[in-house]
Amino acid sequence: MGRAARFRPILAGATPSGRLLACAGALAALCLTAVLGLLVAGSEQLPYLVAPVGASAVLVFAVPSSPLAQPWPVVGGNVLSTLVGLGVVALVHDPRVGCGLAVGGAIAAMSVCRCLHPPGGAAALTTVIGGGVIAHAGPLFAFVPVGLNSAVLVAAGWLFHRFSGHSYPHRPVRTRPSERRSRFRAEDVDRALAEVGEAYDISREDLGLLLREVETQALLRRHGVPTAGDVMSREVVSVAERDSPETARALLLAHDVRALPVLGAGRRVVGMIGLRELERPGSRVGALASPPVTAVADLPALALARTLTDGRAHAAVVVDAAGRLLGMVSQTDLMVALCRVLTDPV
Repeated sequence: MGRAARFRPILAGATPSGRLLACAGALAALCLTAVLGLLVAGSEQLPYLVAPVGASAVLVFAVPSSPLAQPWPVVGGNVLSTLVGLGVVALVHDPRVGCGLAVGGAIAAMSVCRCLHPPGGAAALTTVIGGGVIAHAGPLFAFVPVGLNSAVLVAAGWLFHRFSGHSYPHRPVRTRPSERRSRFRAEDVDRALAEVGEAYDISREDLGLLLREVETQALLRRHGVPTAGDVMSREVVSVAERDSPETARALLLAHDVRALPVLGAGRRVVGMIGLRELERPGSRVGALASPPVTAVADLPALALARTLTDGRAHAAVVVDAAGRLLGMVSQTDLMVALCRVLTDPV
């Protein structure tokens, strides 16, 4: 292994730009958390910022999809662990014993309450070795500053990830329809995890989605082409965004199609409309249309498999660099392409 390779991110999917973005998010969030903590807790002679929140920030901003980084684990895990630590301090006067009991008890409590959060162990330990200030504050310390710090951090993470492109709180992509089309099911994932006997920092839903994407990428590697441009239908019935809903409904029924591309100025695709969208009130097609699923002509057709089998889209619109309509790839077009790939010799 070369020296440069030793500095690559160890997390799957991590990129240098993503790490820099996480740094910026953690910086802003902890500054905000410290300011608000000082306003609330400073006058009461309590710490305005606790060290475990720094570890929580690493999870919230560096791995926002982790089950350990979600809002309930962050807030619930830190507060519950602090309460466990305070209970141990009240019952056990030897800190050498109390440290282990506090952390072990915190793990047990967080596991039972489904809010496992690694910094919670540090929160429990802090209450045991924190000294007189924490002992004087008593149960209040679990809520101010620990609970307050955690809640502000979660709120900052929610706001930050609205712009970072990550979902937070993380919601796995719904894949139930495509799951039935895959060669494995959820119970297969469960059995594989049981066979390996290890716990991984990823939800079962995200793991299943990743494995299905691996299937698609393996097909692309082995078979390559055709592209979306090769398999698309070029004779596409479309509707203008200024047309009436009655016009769109008539075209859908006359051509027996599920959806129509909605075109704006210069034949640029601005949406898709089907009978579902036409159930909403409106006088123009453009106001009723849903966002389109688009693809470029040189995209491998099999890369559309997950998009067109997740139950939300029945066709992808193929566009040029300016967003103008070139054709459409339907589920039928994709199935024909897939059959061709699987029957051709490798």
